[in-house]
This record gives sequence, C-alpha cells and structure tokens, in this order.
Amino acid sequence: MKLKSLLLRYYPPGIMLEYETNGELKTKSIDLLELGPSTDVSALVEEIQKAEPLITASRTEQVRLLVQRLQAKLGQNSTHIFYLFKVLRAHILPLTNIALNKSGSCFITGSYDRTCKVWDTRSGEELHTLGGHRNVVYAIAFNNPYGDKIATGSFDKTCKLWSAETGKCYHTFRGHTAEIVCLSFNPQSTLVATGSMDTTAKLWDIQSGEEVFTLMGHLAEIISLSFDTSGNRIITGSFDHTVIVWDTCTARKVHTLIGHCAEISSAVFNWDCSLILTGSMDKTCMLWDATNGKCVATVTGHDDEILDSCFDYAGKLFATASADGTARVYHTATRKCIAKLEGHEGEVSKISFNPQGNRLLTGSSDKTARIWDAYTGECLQVLEGHMDEIFSCAFNYKGNIVITGSKDNTCRIWC
Repeated sequence: MKLKSLLLRYYPPGIMLEYETNGELKTKSIDLLELGPSTDVSALVEEIQKAEPLITASRTEQVRLLVQRLQAKLGQNSTHIFYLFKVLRAHILPLTNIALNKSGSCFITGSYDRTCKVWDTRSGEELHTLGGHRNVVYAIAFNNPYGDKIATGSFDKTCKLWSAETGKCYHTFRGHTAEIVCLSFNPQSTLVATGSMDTTAKLWDIQSGEEVFTLMGHLAEIISLSFDTSGNRIITGSFDHTVIVWDTCTARKVHTLIGHCAEISSAVFNWDCSLILTGSMDKTCMLWDATNGKCVATVTGHDDEILDSCFDYAGKLFATASADGTARVYHTATRKCIAKLEGHEGEVSKISFNPQGNRLLTGSSDKTARIWDAYTGECLQVLEGHMDEIFSCAFNYKGNIVITGSKDNTCRIWC
C-alpha cells in the first residue's frame, strides 16, 4: 500500500487518505471527532501514526499542519446572519420536498405536478425539469458528496435516476406495488434504496439499473430509511412501530429495534455508526446501541408526537422536533436535555444542525423557519415571509446557505 495524498474533511473533522494498493486507488478516513481547541496536536499526531501504518515519519509534519488547520476551523463558530436572497415560485402545484447538493450550488424540488426541478442556487435559474413520473414526486435526493446524480421517488410506484448535469433519465426502477415515500443513496453512490407504502424497501444498482435486494420484514409502511457512513448497513423505520437494521451486502436482518408504541417518524445513525436515534409518534425518542440492537436510553419530555430527529455531525448532540411546537437538544453521552427551543406557534416538522454543530434550523407549520443557538436554545433569527407552512428546510455543507420550502409553492434562498 502506498499513500498518494492526504485531504482535509471539515465536517465532521477528519483526514481522508488516498492510497494505492495493487494498482487500485482507494480511500479511507481517520475520524477526529474529539478534536477541539484545547487538543494537544503533537500527542494526537503521535496517536494517529501509531494507529495508521500509511502515515509514515516523512508525513508527520504534513499531518500536524492538517490537524492544526482543522483545529483552527473548528474554533471558528458560525455567527452567520441569513438574509433573503431569492424567492422562487417553483411549481404550479404544491411542493413535496427540497434537497441541496453538497456545495449548495444547486438544489432540487419535488412536487404534486409530477416533476422534479433542478435550480441554480446563486442565480435562481431553473436548470432542468425532470419529467416522466405519472404521479406525485415525493422523495428526492442527490448522490452527495458527488452530486452528479439525482433520484426521484413517486406515488406512481417507481424511482427514476437522473443526470444532475444534463437532466437525462438513466433508469426507471420498477418493482414496488405502492407509493415510494423515502429514498437514499449509499455513501459510495453505487446503490439507491427506496422505501414504500407496500411495506418493503428495495436496493437498486445504479450502474445496471437492476434490483439488488428486496428487504421484507415490516408489517406496515416504511417511511424512513438511512444508510450508515460505511454503506454496509441500512435502517428502515415503519408505521409498524419498529426499526430494522439490515446488512446491505446480504439483505440479512441484523436487528429489529422494538420499543416504541406508535409509528416511527425518523431513524438515523450517528457518524461513527455506534448509535441509532429513532423518533416516534409516541412522543419519545430512543437511542439504540447499533452493534447489539439494545435500547440504551428513552428520552421523554415532549407533549406531542416527535416529527423529526437528528444528530450533529460529530454525534455529540442530538435534537428532536415535535408537534407540541418545541424542539429540544440533548447531550448524547449524558442523554440530558441542554436546551429547549421555544417560540414557534405551530408544530415543528423539521430540524437539522449546521455543519459546525452550534446552530439548529427548524421549520414549522407557523410559516416560519428559525435559527437557534444549539447550546443555549436562544432563537437567533426568524426566517419569515412564507404564506403557508414550511415542510422542508436545509443547510448547505458550509452552513452559509439555507433553503426553505413551503406549501405556498415557493422556495426561499437565504444566505
């Protein structure tokens, strides 16, 4: 094995190694999730060298400089103030979802008008209309971090794969017997997973367009699915109150997470894949050990259904959004609530951390999105102007652009 190059990854903090083995170029990552302003860089570099044979003595200084750059970047907490940049009347019928590519240079919108549209973020120009579905386009995604492909899942029971650059349709994946309501690319961008109201999830090969596996085991609709960072496992959340962990290489059921007593609303891995966070209509969220499938904590406190939940990039914090009009932030290690986000006047349906982990974005039925301090719970900004509820909102990878999507048929770009 020969090391070819070292690359920085800011969020979550780490170093990417490009190396050659048997003439083939491969990558691996060194996660530095505990890196902070007070970390002893020299001691950390020594640890990295002991653990990673590819980092030889000749690379010590380079690694030290990279870690110092990471440390400096992490010390720059985001204090970005967002201003309305553009309002886009995206579709003639209501929007269903929005998604950004990694850089934030373009984003996509799905709609009841049976299309997905690709937009240039800076100009607000429509780049492509992806047409061909025969019913609502509900689930949409870029194959981030690459961003060269788009997947669309529809109530017409099909998923389509498109070129983000040209708008060409590569494949139409057929096989589900009911509406597709969630989808995701694996991190390697070799598979697309789709979840359906027919109680199954399917894995599709991006190159061949063929079905790889059908994941059968739920007793009701699958409304959430998510790959881990390695792409070796996927979790599916269902209205049958359970979450199932699957091996993506064999389609084997690894664990069934049983404990919630109502429908699942969200299910996600943390970055290092050690924990799974699930939110439910039973007003609770649960933390699970991803290796053995055991529940390690049940978090209560909300007065109504939990509609969304998420980890920050490093997995140190997690947050929940609820129909009770509030959101909460918890410390992952202690499971203690460190902040309660109060101020919305309607249910909070979306929540996400910025990449730096010090801000939260929420979207609500009160027609506003809000930016919050993740540690104090202080509301820093109210993003106002939509005429109907906000159902989707997202940060870009740098955390300096926000897109909001509303039932008023518009998207707003904030930067």
